[in-house]
Formats: sequence, C-alpha cells, structure tokens
Amino acid sequence: MELDDRKLKILQAIIQNYLETGEPVGSRTISKYTDLNLSSATIRNEMSDLEELGFIVQPHTSAGRIPSDKGYRLYVDMMLKSKEDELNELKVELNAKSQKLDTVLKEAARLIADSTNYASMITVPHYRCKKIKFIQLTQVDANTILCVVVLDGNVIKNMMVACDRELPKEDLLKLNLMMNTFLQGLDIQEINVSVMQKLRTEASGYSTLISDILDAVAKCLEGEELEAYTSGSTNIFKYPELNEAGTVSNLLYALEEKKALTDLMYKEGDNDRGIQVYIGEENPIEATKDCTLVTATYHMEDGVYGKIGILGPRRMDYEKVVGTLRNLMSDLDGIFKKEQ
Repeated sequence: MELDDRKLKILQAIIQNYLETGEPVGSRTISKYTDLNLSSATIRNEMSDLEELGFIVQPHTSAGRIPSDKGYRLYVDMMLKSKEDELNELKVELNAKSQKLDTVLKEAARLIADSTNYASMITVPHYRCKKIKFIQLTQVDANTILCVVVLDGNVIKNMMVACDRELPKEDLLKLNLMMNTFLQGLDIQEINVSVMQKLRTEASGYSTLISDILDAVAKCLEGEELEAYTSGSTNIFKYPELNEAGTVSNLLYALEEKKALTDLMYKEGDNDRGIQVYIGEENPIEATKDCTLVTATYHMEDGVYGKIGILGPRRMDYEKVVGTLRNLMSDLDGIFKKEQ
C-alpha cells in the first residue's frame, strides 16, 4: 500500500524524533513535529494504520511507537532518492557554473597582466567556513564505500572509504541515516569527541568503519590545495632589475609553482583587509625579495572569497595597480551577484 502524504509526514516525524531521543514517540509529541494541524486523536488513528501496515511498532502497552525496519527502509529510501536527485541537479548546475567561473577568472588574470604589464595571479574561490549539507554513502564493491559530502555553497566532495566486508542494505541505509542525523549542519570544529562517540555507539558493530568515514568527512572539511591562474609571467623580462639569471628563474618558478604565493595571499588575518602591499624585503618569499606583491580579495557570497595578486618591480605604478584591482573587484562582484 502506498502511503498518503499525511501518513508519510507522521512516519517521518516519528523516525526523526526517535533518532534524536531514543524514546518511543506518542501522538502528542507528533502534533508538535508536523505542520498538519491534526488532533492527537486523528494522529493516533494514523499511527494505528502505520502500525497495522508494519511501518512502526509499539514496544510496550500504552507506550509510544518506534520505527520498524520497514519504516526505516521507506524513510531512508525516500531520503536517499531525494538527495540523489538533488545531487545530480547540483552536479549539472555546478559543472556549468565551474566552466563559466574558470573562463571569467582566466580572462581576469589576462586582463590584469595586459593592463599593468606585470605578472598576475587569481585564485579560485575558497570557502572560509564549511558546514555539512548532507552525506551519502554508497557501497561500490565488497571492500569500498563511496562517501559523497555536500557542503554549504553546494561544494561536492568524494572520498573512497575501505571496508572489510559488504554491508547488508539495511545497515548501509541506517548508517546513511545516522551520519545525516548527527552531522548535518556541523563544521569541522563542531564534530567533537562527543558527536563521534555517539555515532560509534549508535553504529554498533561498525565503529571502525564509522571512524574511517569520519576521517574522510574531516578531510572534506579541511582546507584543500588552492587552485590559481597566472598570466603575464614574461612581463618580468621587461624590467632590467629583475633580469638577472637567478632572479628571473626564481620568479618564474614561484609563479609556476603558485603554492608559496597563494599561501601568502591567504595568510591568516588577511581575508577582509582589502588591498595589501608587500614591498621588497617585506615579502616573506625569498624569490620575490626584489619585487612588490599587491593583493586584494574578491567576494562571491557570504564566506566565499578569492584572492588577486599582481607581482612586479618595486618601482611599479602603484596608483595604476591599486586602481586596476579596485575596478576588477567591483567587476567580479557584479558578475557573481548577477549569477546568483
């Protein structure tokens, strides 16, 4: 029998409340957890139907109800189907946006280099604080589980987790349910020992697997290597003071390798400080001691930002560089707001 919308909402409320409390759920409690505006008597009748259909059970006389395996199965199947549909839509949307974003950023780096005659760098947006939107676990084979983590800002991360045996479908469904119940809406600082211990306790028999999944989730939340685009590296050759063999090769390597420059641009405390100027010896990167690095921050949405850098000689045209950065920050802000 296919459940109507009312029964589905009541079943969902019973399962969610039971997962949170571990206690049997009564009709009065359900009346607070749904938007059906039904009386306790009507909810009791619906709960009786759900019990007769095998979706919930009454562990003790006069007690509330708890979900049966059949109830869990329906709830988790519906949840995973909904999440899978959402995930597929997100992947299509993000792929299109990612391609457009890459094009915009590469063109921005080229325009900066062309207009200033210096080298430029621009990073792909970075997420300052990432919270879990939902998690999906899928058994790929007997020894591997695919863990898909969707973060705020619709960032999708995939990690493979090893397991020592194939899980029964019911157990995998319950693990999905538990991971989302306990971790949804949390960031890495909020996944503390207490949360991890609750998960391990609830997942009796799978504590090692839970630990491995939590490690995978933590890696998704940790800072990833920053991608960046550069342009105008050959502009360095236009300035005699930078043309010494060692200086040129070190600068070109720094621009090619990118990590030291991106780490400097993202150093703690600089996220919202606007335009920064590092002149000569102020540069902590040895290869850029004879240069000036000017950086700025662009914003896409709350908590999502990227960095722009211009590298040139100490005698650079500071007024022009600062003006170029301000204009670009404004242009990018306009483009990204239009896209939202």
